[in-house]
Amino acid sequence: MAVYKEIIAKLPESFDKAREAGDLFFFQSTVHTHEEHGVDFEIRLCPALQNKPRLPTPDFSKDAPSAEEQEKKRADPFAPPYVPNLLLGEVRDEFEGHEYVLLFNKFSVVPHHFLLVTKEFQSQTSPLLPADLVQVYLLLIAARKAGKRFFAFYNCGDLSGASQPHKHLQLIPLEDDGPPVEKLARVTKVEKENRPFSISSLPYANHVRRLPTSLSALSAEELEPLLADAFLSLLDLAIQTVRHDPDYPAGAPSYNVVLTLEHVHVIPRRLENYALSTTGEELSVNALAFAGMLLVKSERELEAVKEETVGKILRGVALETGLEAQTDAHTVADDQITG
Repeated sequence: MAVYKEIIAKLPESFDKAREAGDLFFFQSTVHTHEEHGVDFEIRLCPALQNKPRLPTPDFSKDAPSAEEQEKKRADPFAPPYVPNLLLGEVRDEFEGHEYVLLFNKFSVVPHHFLLVTKEFQSQTSPLLPADLVQVYLLLIAARKAGKRFFAFYNCGDLSGASQPHKHLQLIPLEDDGPPVEKLARVTKVEKENRPFSISSLPYANHVRRLPTSLSALSAEELEPLLADAFLSLLDLAIQTVRHDPDYPAGAPSYNVVLTLEHVHVIPRRLENYALSTTGEELSVNALAFAGMLLVKSERELEAVKEETVGKILRGVALETGLEAQTDAHTVADDQITG
């Protein structure tokens, strides 16, 4: 755990150094709280982002060139050689040998926002592996032990809000004890703690799994089967939910993942952007929005989001509530074994 502790400890100094060197760009913002559906959504207004060029969405369609071929046509910001001031370190999964690099987000709206990136190229369309989950949770646990709060998220597929085809998870610091949606996840009563559930007050299809309170005390070897089972059970449900929607776009399902020390959330997606009715502008939506944190670039866009309502926006890019599958293959198998 020493390497994870060291990475978390050096975040403040390394962030300031990278910013002062001009290798990292930090954009000032203000946070506006907007309550809906029992969630205090945080809408972050960052006017400076209007000047940031928007990257084209990676083409994940069936007939598109492979992700590797697409990367050859444009520079991969997650490939070596790394900018020294953006590189926080490297970690390796001790069981399967997967290697990762830790990089600062070059264009940062929240200080100390960093990424867990596969060292060898893997596609952002691929599901999280057990090794990916273990590494991100070792970082979350190290942060908690250092008195800091982070959560992680993953955008999977062309409709998820992903901006890079190279597989990466993102970690964001928090001032509160969890992203806004966690308030609802915590108070949701479930019959069995190790079974998936949905937060019924949210206006879109969602799948959640509660994690044991002993998570921080577990070794990497103990974490792997627990996290893999939690994620795969939710992924199975998300895929079933997509199949229940006769109008779902063709191609592999897209989804967002939100990872906290208490819960894993998986939200299937049907659209990447939402067209605001009052302005006609498209709002890009990724996993952060489903954690309860949205990003806007102008006062006009902020007011348009409030008028549209966050719930309508999230429902528009996700799937309607009521479509959720309730039983995953893992649960059925477990019941058959123990029954």
